[in-house]
Amino acid sequence: MTPTPIVLAVIPARGGSKGVPAKNLAKVGGVPLIARAVRACLASREVTDVVVTTDEAAIADEAQTAADTLGAPERLHIVQRPAAIAGDKSSSEDAVLHALDAYEAMRERTADVVLLVQCTSPFVLREDIDGVAAAVARDGADTAVTVAPFHGFLWRDGSAIEEDNYGVNHDKSVRQMRQDRPEDLLETGTAYAMNAAGFRTHRHRFFGHTALVRTDAARVLEIDDPHDLARARALAPLLDPSPLPTLDDIDAVVLDFDGTQTDDRVLIDADGREIVAVHRGDGLGIAALRKAGLPLLILSSEQNPVVAARAHKLRIPVLHGIDRKDRALKQWCDEQSIAPERVLYVGNDVNDLPCFALAGWPVAVASAHDSVRAAARAVTTTPGGSGAIREIAAWLLGPTLTATRPTQSPK
Repeated sequence: MTPTPIVLAVIPARGGSKGVPAKNLAKVGGVPLIARAVRACLASREVTDVVVTTDEAAIADEAQTAADTLGAPERLHIVQRPAAIAGDKSSSEDAVLHALDAYEAMRERTADVVLLVQCTSPFVLREDIDGVAAAVARDGADTAVTVAPFHGFLWRDGSAIEEDNYGVNHDKSVRQMRQDRPEDLLETGTAYAMNAAGFRTHRHRFFGHTALVRTDAARVLEIDDPHDLARARALAPLLDPSPLPTLDDIDAVVLDFDGTQTDDRVLIDADGREIVAVHRGDGLGIAALRKAGLPLLILSSEQNPVVAARAHKLRIPVLHGIDRKDRALKQWCDEQSIAPERVLYVGNDVNDLPCFALAGWPVAVASAHDSVRAAARAVTTTPGGSGAIREIAAWLLGPTLTATRPTQSPK
């Protein structure tokens, strides 16, 4: 019987980045880029182990948290990347070779196939990684790369060689119909696979027969500058699979008030009293979450007593007039023995961002500030004050709001 090949996925993730500071920790869809890459690699059916090679402790911590959350900490290995191969001009090949040596020394076994997976490609899928790995591990290719169909007309400026500008993949004097031109394939920069022994010999990601593994062109995006990051964040709600949490994903729900349970407007009467409008559907959703047994909290920086009055009406605890909401959230989690990564936190403005960084499921309402939507892991289709909390309750409990949490057995 042929032994199962050992497939090692290497994710290079150095700390320094000039184009986007702390790029590998930047969040897309509420998840750091390094965590997105780790999740995809660990989900692969072909990958045996994953190595993150980095010179930054914060990147190592985020990678480890991602593996822990998936219940696969033993499959992730952190390799300290030496300064000599962590500069702007250091090659990915150098990082992968160093990581390959370190892994084999740690695990005392030899990898058959080594993958290079770039966390700057935020929309990498498990299928992409499976495809390149299988091409080498099972189908006999020496190397493999993800590619996407490309139908554009490429031009080159000929002035540098004192020639006229010319077409690279077409004759400019003959304008062919798209269907009459040979299909071009664009290297996506997402995932590469190499026979490990051949890679040691050639020290380059392409040698021998290279398999081309097709992927969806809509997902092709490499983050090199802030504009790329902004595009990725805008696309995440459309491209990320199953972005909505379920009841199994969380242990508590924490809600901001103004702009989340209200439309962020305040009416002031002649005596200076403030009045806000709330949505009855939100009250129904909160009642259903409470009935399902989920711990709930309203956490607000607003001092107006209307916040406490609404919480009393909903029969859930409230902390309001809070300056440092993230500290209050952490303390509440400690008191309730709830892990912050199991908290769904709903917010709408920049004072919610510290809590977004703490909670495992940061959720923005549809009317939230752009920076908050960008940092969220999920975004409602409904604006704050118009039933957004009712929508979130339906994510967790189903459209009829009838699901319940399993009864916890006594410890």
